[in-house]
Amino acid sequence: MGLKRDKDFIERTFDQLVKGREKHHFSLSPREVGIVSSVSSGVVKVSGLPSAGFEELLKFPGDLYGIAFNIDEHEIGAVLLGEDSLINAGDEVERTGRVMDIPVGNALIGRVINPLGEPMDGKKAIATDQRLPIERSATAIMDRSAVTVPLQTGLKVVDALIPIGRGQRELILGDRQTGKTAIAVDTIINQKDKNVLCIYCAIGQRASSVAKVIANLKEKGAMEYTTVMVTEGNNSPGLQYIAPYAATSIAEYFMHQGRDVLIVYDDLTNHARAYRELSLLLRRPPGREAFPGDIFYIHSRLLERSTHLNDALGGGSLTALPIVETEAQNISAYIPTNLISITDGQIYLSPKLFELGILPAVDVGKSVSRVGGKAQLPAYHSITGNLKLAYSQFEELETFARFGSHLDENTRKIIEHGKRIRACLKQKELQPMSAPEQIIVLLALMDGLFDGVPLEKIQIAETELRKIIGELPADMVKRLNSATALETSDRESIFSRAKNIMISFEAKSEPIPDKN
Repeated sequence: MGLKRDKDFIERTFDQLVKGREKHHFSLSPREVGIVSSVSSGVVKVSGLPSAGFEELLKFPGDLYGIAFNIDEHEIGAVLLGEDSLINAGDEVERTGRVMDIPVGNALIGRVINPLGEPMDGKKAIATDQRLPIERSATAIMDRSAVTVPLQTGLKVVDALIPIGRGQRELILGDRQTGKTAIAVDTIINQKDKNVLCIYCAIGQRASSVAKVIANLKEKGAMEYTTVMVTEGNNSPGLQYIAPYAATSIAEYFMHQGRDVLIVYDDLTNHARAYRELSLLLRRPPGREAFPGDIFYIHSRLLERSTHLNDALGGGSLTALPIVETEAQNISAYIPTNLISITDGQIYLSPKLFELGILPAVDVGKSVSRVGGKAQLPAYHSITGNLKLAYSQFEELETFARFGSHLDENTRKIIEHGKRIRACLKQKELQPMSAPEQIIVLLALMDGLFDGVPLEKIQIAETELRKIIGELPADMVKRLNSATALETSDRESIFSRAKNIMISFEAKSEPIPDKN
C-alpha cells in the first residue's frame, strides 16, 4: 500500500509540473557550473566546466564576463573583461554557450563606447538589432578587389608622397610624442562629406589624451560619422586585448553594407603589452622580449580583416591605420618589424624632424606605400613625379653642405629648392587640405614659383595661393577631384594665376646706394 501511495504521489506531482509548464511557459535546462579556484591580475583559474570551449564567454557573479583562454585537463584559464576585485575564490562560474560579441548598427555612429558595447559618453543605452562576434575570419582572397580609390588624408606630405588607398593597411610608427595620433585624427577630420565612416579605437590610452581627441573631433564636426571605442590605461588587460577586434567587427558591419570605413588602432604597442601580460599570467611560455610566440598571429588575423570587397559583395572597403610606438627610433624591434611585414606600407615619424619644428615630422626616406600611385588621384602624378627624388637629393646635399665646402651654382639651387619643398610640406595640426588646394600648391612648388620667395614668407604665400581655388571654374575643380589626369590647359591656367600671386612675395634686391 505504501509503494502504491508513493507512486500515485509522484504521478500527481509530475502532472502538476507539466500543467504548470504549459501555463507559465517555463523550461527546465541543465546548467554547467564551475568554481573559481584562484584570482590574479585580470586572470581567473576555474575548476569544473568540462564542456567549455576555447574563447567561450563565461559568466561570473555581478554580471561580469570572461573569455576561456586556456583549456587544460583539470582547469580553465579565463581572461576577465572587468575588475578582478569583484571576484573571489569559491565563486560560481557559468557557461554561456556563446563567444564574445558586440552590438553593431547605425546607432553606434557618433557614440563613445567601451569594447563591451556600453556607452561612455553619458548618453542613453545603445539599442541595436544585431550583434557580431569580435573574432571573425578575414575575407577570402577571391572576394577581394584591388585597391584603386584614394583615401585622402588632407596632409600634403602623405597624399603626394605616401598615398593611401581605400582598403589598404598603412602603419604609422615613431617614438612617443612625435605626432602619430595627430596624423590619424587629421585623416578622420578630412573624411567629412566624403562618405567614409570612421572608427577610432583607443587601446590603453590616458583618459586625458582620449578626451582631447574626442574634443577635437567634436570641434571639427567629425563625430557625426565617427565611433570612438575607448579602453584606458587602468582598464583590465582583457578589455584592452579585445578592443581592436570589437572595433573591427563594427567596421566590418558597415563594410558589408557597401560603405567605406576607416579604422585607427591607437596603439597596437599597448595591445601587444596587454596580451603579453595575460599570457604570462596564464603561464604561457614567453618568447622574444617575453612576448608569447603567437603575438604575430594575433595582429595578422586582426589586420587581414581590412580589405576592399569586390562588387558582388557590395564593393565596401575597410582601411586600417594601425599605430605603433618605437623606442629610441628602433624600427627593427620585435613588434614594429612584425607590423611592418603585415601592413602595406608605413609612415615613419622622426623625433629629429619634430624637434626642428618640421611638422608633420614624416621621414620621407623611411616611409613607403606599397600601393603607391595606383591609389592616387591622377592629377598628382604629373606634379609629384619627381618630388620625392628632389627632396631626397636635397637631404643628401644638405648634409654635405654642413661641412662648409664651396658649392657650385647648380648644387646651391638644388639646396634652395629643397628647403622650399620642406617648408611647403609643413602643415599645421587639425588643418587638412582638400585635393585641389594641395595640387595648386604642389604645382607651384614643382614649377619653381616658390624658389624666389624667402623662407619666412613661404607659409603666407601658400595661404594666398590656396585662395586661387575660388577663382577656378567649377568643372576644373571637379576634374582635380576626379579620376581624370590634369590637362595641359588646366595646368597652364593654374600656373598663370599662381605666378601672378607669387611675384608679390619674391625677394626684391635692394638698390645699391650712391656713394656720391
